[in-house]
Amino acid sequence: MKEIVQTPDAPTAIGPYSQAVIFGNLVVTSGQIPLTASGELVGGGITEQTEQVLHNLQAVLQAAGTDLDRVVKTTVFLADMNEFAAMNAVYERFFPAPSPARSTVQVARLPRDVRVEIEVLAERH
Repeated sequence: MKEIVQTPDAPTAIGPYSQAVIFGNLVVTSGQIPLTASGELVGGGITEQTEQVLHNLQAVLQAAGTDLDRVVKTTVFLADMNEFAAMNAVYERFFPAPSPARSTVQVARLPRDVRVEIEVLAERH
């Protein structure tokens, strides 16, 4: 049986999806973009946007009964792979070694024309 995760500390889903789903001991998040919990787009560049995305993921994981330390896989979607180093500098602060597995891809476009979107798979405590 799956359990839906919903927290007011992260942006509300704006479509037919959940912030995250718990299935057994796994937590699977939807992709988070750099919106505040009130739904406002964060200004700035890739650094500020990556920080907001990771704060959103922290909030969703906390609501699911886990945290970033239990993340086993991330997928990072970038609007421009030339911003990888700047994104990675922020990412490393949130995911120090031993880091989770990761895929990073450049995509043609992201919702609201943001610079970054990240989704994670985590183990529940």
